[in-house]
Amino acid sequence: MNATTGRLLSVDWGDKRIGLAVSDELGMLASSAGAIKRRAGKRAPIAELMRRADEFGVAGYVFGLPIDPAGAETDRCREVRDVAAKLIARQPLPVRLVDERFTTSAALRSIKEQGGSTRGRKEEVDALAACVLLEGVLRASSQGVTLGELVSAPTP
Repeated sequence: MNATTGRLLSVDWGDKRIGLAVSDELGMLASSAGAIKRRAGKRAPIAELMRRADEFGVAGYVFGLPIDPAGAETDRCREVRDVAAKLIARQPLPVRLVDERFTTSAALRSIKEQGGSTRGRKEEVDALAACVLLEGVLRASSQGVTLGELVSAPTP
């Protein structure tokens, strides 16, 4: 999956919200695409992710992989990997997992540097974190570097 093949949907997976960002057709810009609220104890909103991908006309997904600061996988990494595998099994678009360390802190810092408050803006912060992730992917792609790992379809 390469940014020049079409729009990408970036996904910042969280317990309460899933932040979204989408790239432009040329793979140069990332824009906030809102958030999906999650309900405790309910299944992952895979159908809603697919609906949003269809709405934006994307060619693939980029999921943030929440690796801890030391570089180790977390319980949330396993959850993201599980959701990505289920998504791949239900639709044909490629899914890439990319290290998302520090994207939320970068989003918070960006809001504060602009003189804003993050109070009551959690959905915006999550969507901005997805933008930060997607910007990194697009920047690397423009330099011929592919970040992360492609999720493979499950073997029968």
